[in-house]
Amino acid sequence: MKRLLLIFGLLILFAVEILRVYFIMPFPGSQQSNSIGIAYWLDKNIFWIRIVCLILIVYPFIQTLRRDKTWKKILLLLVSAFYCVIFYFFNFKFEADKMFYQPKNKNFANAANSKIDSNKLVIGVAINGEAKAYPIQIIGYHHQVRDTVGNTSVMITYCTVCRTGRVFSPILNGKDETFRLVGMDHFNAMFEDATTKSWWRQATGMAISGPLKGSALNEIPSKQTTLATWLRLYPNSTILQPDTLFKRHYDSLADYDKGTIDGSLERRDSASWEKKSWVVGILHRQYAKAYDWNELTQKKIIQDSLPNLPLIIVLEKDRVSFHTWNRNVNGNTLQFNKNISSEIFTDATTNSSWNMNGECVEGILKGQKLQPIQSYQEFWHSWSTFHPNTTK
Repeated sequence: MKRLLLIFGLLILFAVEILRVYFIMPFPGSQQSNSIGIAYWLDKNIFWIRIVCLILIVYPFIQTLRRDKTWKKILLLLVSAFYCVIFYFFNFKFEADKMFYQPKNKNFANAANSKIDSNKLVIGVAINGEAKAYPIQIIGYHHQVRDTVGNTSVMITYCTVCRTGRVFSPILNGKDETFRLVGMDHFNAMFEDATTKSWWRQATGMAISGPLKGSALNEIPSKQTTLATWLRLYPNSTILQPDTLFKRHYDSLADYDKGTIDGSLERRDSASWEKKSWVVGILHRQYAKAYDWNELTQKKIIQDSLPNLPLIIVLEKDRVSFHTWNRNVNGNTLQFNKNISSEIFTDATTNSSWNMNGECVEGILKGQKLQPIQSYQEFWHSWSTFHPNTTK
């Protein structure tokens, strides 16, 4: 009986230490199943599980050391030492917030003093007359950066495995909440708030476990472009600069923008509609649609309509900055010509000319501006997983 208790207790200890982290980190096979509920329960009850298991094994453990043969004592001590190794790695090395840290020094510079290459991709945010740009190479490592823009608290997030950039308000129940990176759900970064310990999915801002399950963070409009394009739109913008403490981590993401980075989790599939293919995703009310990046690269302009939303997606000559606008102007839905000339495109409805800022620069609509639509560039596997009813 004592041997069974000892074996059972040790097996449970090993299992809970490993599975608690395994289910929420990108270990082989861990991200394909819907195991977040189990992972959350293990995480919140791990202390009591350890106590129960230690109670089960303490007596047979002592008895084994006192009375059993030497080889059994040695074996038990080796197993115990191995548990200590497992405990250390799965609590101090493999947890997400022990691998990815927040920047210690958040320094911003204007365009003239910035060290960021103008061709680098950024997530840009403009609020109340203030604009800031956050290089993906930087926030891709940190996963989240807390800041204020236009006196508004913001949470800039990015998941390199899903290629998802999102900006959220961190205000929960009237409180400026603190979040930590806790792991992944179907390869998407997952955060835990400090007050309720709920787990939040980065790609959607939804709480998927915990007391606030089903709630959603308020998303703040953002835009992904090259820094050069962002500065054209917002010349007075400041740019987040690299924290020198994390230079090695930033360097490892040097090729991420182009999708040529080493590693299967973050590298782009060049073919269309593969797991790691790039798409432009749009969510309008409850209707989701994805557009093939390769098609956009070829055509430069894609115009389409979602329910009550005529839209146009335009790719700039840098082949990475894109804009999504509403085609409805003054109650009229414009049809655009397929060709772009010198960063100018025209609508066939009025023959007016539009620039890459969405501004009409010539024609009867001169002075009008197309209204932006929130859209995202991300991996197809991410968009299709978190928007299972999407069309394409």
